[in-house]
Amino acid sequence: MTGERTPAFVDTNVLVYAFDKSSSPKKRVAQRLMSELMIENRLNLSTQVLQELFVTLTRKVGQPCSSGEALAVLDDLAAWPVIGINYAAIRAAAGLAENAKISFWDALIVVAAERAGAAVLYSEDLNDGQEILGVRISNPFAES
Repeated sequence: MTGERTPAFVDTNVLVYAFDKSSSPKKRVAQRLMSELMIENRLNLSTQVLQELFVTLTRKVGQPCSSGEALAVLDDLAAWPVIGINYAAIRAAAGLAENAKISFWDALIVVAAERAGAAVLYSEDLNDGQEILGVRISNPFAES
């Protein structure tokens, strides 16, 4: 299959399902996807994703993690390529949000994915199959 080794980018929502203490069908799908991306050495993230993951795991899920538990998850994930969000990315996202009619935060994820050279962005927040900035959106939960 073409592009099997190209970088992939993962949105916060997928990571939340993978690392949340609760159990759901989405958790299994997210864990399987993360495992595949790690084995294939394709996982890419951004500072925004890590920030959102920390806040969500410690404050917004039904069974919150301690700060230490959440930081351990972030420490493990930070071993993979992490795209830093700078002002140029913020400006690009502001323009993309307006042009593509998506939220600023989703646009910032897409900009980071594009800057990582990702062929695919795994997210449930955007339209499955849509292509933005040359990055194909894939909802790993679309069939679950």
